[in-house]
Amino acid sequence: MHTEIHTLTKTTLATLCMLLTTSLNAIAQQTLKTMDESGNIRTRGKGNGNNSNRADSLGSDKKIPIGIYVWTVDNRFGDITPAQPDTLSHMFHNTIFTTGNRGEYNTTGNLGAPRIARIFADRPTDNAQFVFTQPYDFFIKPVSEHLFTNTLSPFTTLTYNNAGDRTNGEDHLTAKYSVNAGKKFGAGLKFDYLYGRGYYQNQSTSHFNYTMHASYLGERYQAHALLSTNHQKVTENGGITNDDYIVHPESFNESFRTNEIPVNLDKNWNRNDNQHLFLSHRYSVGFKRKVPMTAEEIAARKFAIESQKQAAERKAQEKKRKEENGEYDDDDSPYTQSEDKARTLPSGRPDNARIAPTLPAPSSLSTSASSDSLGVTTPSTPSDSLGATAPLSSSRIAVNGKAAADSLLAFENKAAADTAWMKDEYVPVTSFIHTMELDNYRRIYQAYNTPADYYANFYEVAEKLTGDSIYDQTRMFSLRNTFAISMLEGFNKWAKAGVKVFAAHELRHFKLPGRTAEVSYNENNISVGAQLVKTQGTTLHYNTLAELFVAGEDAGNIRIDASADLNFRLFGDTVTLAASGFFHRQNPTFYFRHYHSRHFWWDNDDMDATLHTRIQGLFGYKKTRTTLRVAVDEIKNMAYLAQSYTTTEQGNIGTMVASRQESDAVNVITASLSQDFTLGPLNWENVVTYQKSSKESVLPVPTLNVYSNLYLRFKIAKVLKCDMGADVRYFSKYTAPDYSPALGQYVVQENEKKVEVGNYPIVNAYLNFHLKHTRFFIMMSHINAGSGKRNYFLTPHHPLNEKILRFGLSWNFFN
Repeated sequence: MHTEIHTLTKTTLATLCMLLTTSLNAIAQQTLKTMDESGNIRTRGKGNGNNSNRADSLGSDKKIPIGIYVWTVDNRFGDITPAQPDTLSHMFHNTIFTTGNRGEYNTTGNLGAPRIARIFADRPTDNAQFVFTQPYDFFIKPVSEHLFTNTLSPFTTLTYNNAGDRTNGEDHLTAKYSVNAGKKFGAGLKFDYLYGRGYYQNQSTSHFNYTMHASYLGERYQAHALLSTNHQKVTENGGITNDDYIVHPESFNESFRTNEIPVNLDKNWNRNDNQHLFLSHRYSVGFKRKVPMTAEEIAARKFAIESQKQAAERKAQEKKRKEENGEYDDDDSPYTQSEDKARTLPSGRPDNARIAPTLPAPSSLSTSASSDSLGVTTPSTPSDSLGATAPLSSSRIAVNGKAAADSLLAFENKAAADTAWMKDEYVPVTSFIHTMELDNYRRIYQAYNTPADYYANFYEVAEKLTGDSIYDQTRMFSLRNTFAISMLEGFNKWAKAGVKVFAAHELRHFKLPGRTAEVSYNENNISVGAQLVKTQGTTLHYNTLAELFVAGEDAGNIRIDASADLNFRLFGDTVTLAASGFFHRQNPTFYFRHYHSRHFWWDNDDMDATLHTRIQGLFGYKKTRTTLRVAVDEIKNMAYLAQSYTTTEQGNIGTMVASRQESDAVNVITASLSQDFTLGPLNWENVVTYQKSSKESVLPVPTLNVYSNLYLRFKIAKVLKCDMGADVRYFSKYTAPDYSPALGQYVVQENEKKVEVGNYPIVNAYLNFHLKHTRFFIMMSHINAGSGKRNYFLTPHHPLNEKILRFGLSWNFFN
C-alpha cells in the first residue's frame, strides 16, 4: 500500500506538472506580445469577430524566435553573473547521481541520500547556521546557484530519470518553465520531485521542491525575487549489521538479496521542512550611450520588423478589398463626407510635401564658390556638409546634378545602415542596493522502534512522544538585511574597478526542547564591510571583500575573501592563472554550541572562534586542455561532531555523539590535475586529486581520488549525436566519516576499531544521446558489482547499490 500511494502521488504530480506547463504555455500564447522597430513591447490589437479566422499577427508559418539568457545573482548584493543554461548533453547521464558528476561525494547509498564531499577544498565555507540541510546541497540550492532567465519565447524543460521497479526503484522528475512579459520582466518556476525507494531495507528518500523566481531589469531599477519551499524525508536504517553480508557473502550458510540483509534501525525518519524568500533590488543613476546590439537582439528585432511588415501587408490587402466592394468606414474613405465638392479633391497634405529647413542669416554664410567632396558645386551660395546648395533667396535645399543626388542618397543609406543595429545603453554610475534573505527551517527526527541499548545516554526532554519513541525537533528562523552603495566599474575609462561599502543586520531565532518546556535563543549581529571588484575586460579580473562584525553574538568575527585571475595568449591559445584565498575568524555555528534531544545533549558556550585560512592557485591552458589546482588550508580551533559505538553480532549499541573542538592547527594540502585528450572520435577525460591531512583523526581525507571517462563521440544519420563509453571512480582507503541517523550528519569516527572504506573502483557504462532539443541516456551503473574485493562502501556500514539499468530524458520546448 505504501508503494502504491507513492506511485499514485508521483503519477498525480507528473500529470499536474504537465497540465500546469500546458496551461502556462496557452496563457503565454494568448497574451503574446511583439516588438516594434525600436525594440519596445506592444500588445497585439484586440480585433473583432470578423478576424476570428485570420492568421495571427506573427504568422502561423513564421519561426518562433529561440533564445534564452540565464544568469546568477550574488546573495549579498544581487550582482549579475552570466551563466550557462542546463541544456548541455555532455555528462548528462551523471547529473542524476547524488554522488556528483564525477563521484566526488560520499553518501549512504540511495538516490537522494545525504552526502559529504571527499575533496576538502570543495566543502562549503559559508558557515551555514542550520547544519541539518547541508547534506542535501544537491537538492536545496543556494540563491547564488539559482538560474534567473530572460527568454525570447516561453521556455520549458522537462527532465525525468528512472531506475529499478515499483519495489526498489528510483524516480526523479524536474520541470522548469520560464517566460517574459516584455524585455525587462522575466519569471519562472521550478518543480522538483525525487523518490528513491531503496534497494536495501529502510532507506527510502522523498524530496520535494517548488521554486518561483522573477526579475526586472530596467535601466535604473533592477530587482530579483526568489521564493522556494523544500521538504526532505529520509528513512534511516543505521547501516547493515554486518559488513560481511557484502564483503564476504560466502561466510554465511545462505545467500541474501540486498533487501534481505539485516539493518540496525526500523521506523526511523529524518524530516526537514524549509522555506526561503530572497529579494534584491537596486536603483542606479548614470547616463546613456550608443552600443551595438547583440546577435540575439538583432534576431529579435528582425523578427519584429518582419511581423510588422506582414501585418501591414494584410491591412493593405483588407483595405483594397473594401475599396473594391465599396465598403468604406469613416476612417477608410478617401473622401471627406461634409461637402460634394470635397469628394473630388484629395484631403490632407500631398505625399511629396517636405518641411524646409531653417538656414542661418546671410551674413553668417560664405559667398565664395566651392566644391565639396561629393562634386556638388555651390557658387556664391551657402553649402551644408553634404554639398546641397541653398540659395539665399530660397529656404529650400537644391541638389545640382544626378551624381550629387546619388551621392547624397548613398551617404544617407550608409548612415542608416551604420545605425540600424545600434541601441541606447544606459550606463549606471552609482547604485543604491538593498538585499533581504528570509529563511525558515524545521527539522524532526522521529523514531518508533529503536533497539534496546542502541543509545548510551537518555535525557529527560519535553517532547511530543514518550516512552521509547523519539520526536527530536528543532526550529530556526533568520532574517538578514544588507544595505550597500556601489560605484560601478566601466562607466568611463578611468573607472577600472567597482567599489562597494555595505552594512548588514541579521536576526537569528532558534528553538530546542528543554527539560520541561521549549527553549528559545535569539542572536543579533551587525556587520560592516567593503568590496573592490573588477569583472570587465579579458586580461585581469579581481574581487576582494572584507566584512567585520561589530556587534552581536558574532562580534569580532572577520571574513576576508580575495580572488584574481590573469588571462594571456601563449602559442596561439589562452593561459589562465588564477589565485584565491580567504581568512575567516568565525564562532562555531549554533548547533555546535547547543543541541538538546532524547539521547544527545550539549551546551558549549565557551567554544573559541575558529580560524580558517586558505590559499589556492589555479593554472589552465586551453590548448592542451590542462587544469592544475593547488590549495593549502589551515584550521585552528576546528569544531566537528564525533560518534562512537560498540559493534556486536546483532548490531550497534552504546551510540554517543558529541560536539568537539580541536585546539591544534589542522593543515590540509590539495593538488588536483584535470587533463583531457581527443584523438578523432575518441575522448579521454581525467581528474586526479591528491590530499594530505595533518590530523586524520579529526579531518580524514583520502590520499588519492580519481575520475576517468573514456568514450567515443559520433553521429547517427548525421543528426543524432552520441557519446558511448564508460567511466570509473576510485579513491584510496581511509577512515571515512561515519553517519549519525539521529542527527542526519556526517561525523568523525571515535571507535577504538575504526572502519576504512575505499580502494574499490566503481564502473558505469553508458550511451548518451542528443537530438535537437532532446537529451536522453541509457546507463548500466556499477557494472563491476560482485567482482573483486566487493568493498563497495562510501560510508561505513552503508553499501552502494549493485548493478542497475538506468534511463533518463530531458526535453526542451520553445513555444
